[in-house]
Amino acid sequence: MSKQIKKVVLAYSGGLDTSIILKWLQDEYGCEVVTFTADIGQGEEVEPARTKAQALGVKQIFIEDLREEFARDYVFPMFRANAVYEGEYLLGTSIARPLIAKRLVEIAEQTGADAVSHGATGKGNDQVRFELGAYALKPDIHVIAPWREWELDSREKLLRYAERHGIPIEQKRGKKSPYSMDANLLHISYEGGILEDPWAEPEEDMWRWSVAPEQAPDQATYIELSYRNGDITAINSEQQTPAQVMIALNQLGGANGIGRDDIVENRYVGMKSRGCYETPAGTIMLKAHRAIESITLDREVAHLKDELMPRYATLIYNGYWWSPERRMLQQMIDASQNTVNGKVRLKLYKGNVTVVGRASESDSLFDASIATFEDDEGAYDQQDAEGFIKLNALRLRIAARLRQG
Repeated sequence: MSKQIKKVVLAYSGGLDTSIILKWLQDEYGCEVVTFTADIGQGEEVEPARTKAQALGVKQIFIEDLREEFARDYVFPMFRANAVYEGEYLLGTSIARPLIAKRLVEIAEQTGADAVSHGATGKGNDQVRFELGAYALKPDIHVIAPWREWELDSREKLLRYAERHGIPIEQKRGKKSPYSMDANLLHISYEGGILEDPWAEPEEDMWRWSVAPEQAPDQATYIELSYRNGDITAINSEQQTPAQVMIALNQLGGANGIGRDDIVENRYVGMKSRGCYETPAGTIMLKAHRAIESITLDREVAHLKDELMPRYATLIYNGYWWSPERRMLQQMIDASQNTVNGKVRLKLYKGNVTVVGRASESDSLFDASIATFEDDEGAYDQQDAEGFIKLNALRLRIAARLRQG
């Protein structure tokens, strides 16, 4: 197979692992390597990846700011569905992979590459997400997953390989990073180290984006989010792009101790995995979106969305963003958002997000003249409830009579 691969596009972060992969591809496959580095809001400079790739002889280097596309075309559509995996995980890593897979394939076509490559391990979900995405978009693409091929299965072997091939090691030799981290506009995740013991509490200095709730300000922060077709368009009446919305909400939420989560999740490959996540913007967005939907969505539409949401979330978690079933569900979800317009007022305080107001001038289904406990002036005939109750109780009464003989 190595003789057939002349050029490969590598998802390249510029870190130790992908730098080793770059050199390994050059040596093992004897091929030209094209690097692709995406800025999806990880909060680190991506430009140094250019210098590192050049030092390893790479001629074609793609470094792209994809923050707006990521927020607009992936995160926002997902939040229209209120997607949560296994009741807790807001899918921060999962939703970034389809965009990276798409760009890998597009760059492969643009450069005439025979294959794409990634640095995901053979134990995780990301290998599935990257590769399902690549195959869905370019069915004949060849995928190289070094972690499933090479024998560099420990950090010590990686360090020896890097030293042998003159690959710069930025950390001190033998100093192991305590966590494996992944960050983008939606979240930052932590795995490994003491987190591999599900009984061990995370160390406070692990968290990067948020203060501890008990250290958050004693005064609450109030914010107002404006919605159009299910998407946030403004914060406190100031128009924002999707990426700007997420940056601002991450800052506001993190400052108030919002968005920390400690989860044991079921990976698609079969094992359970413990991870910690900081998702300040996502935590706020989920709470607020459900609030605006509560007054603008028909009851049965809202309930149907809730029934379908776990399937939708699982599709994203397992890597099926580009599948026909996810696209079908997205069309239904997007259609439901035509009336999701208005404003939500939130109180952020010591790790909590509280909805304190919701309003929609054009699409609210909340009718105070009907819902009131005061005189409704004939808007609702309470005597109608008797027949409604008896009809719905009919099957229960029949079964009770049968039991009573």
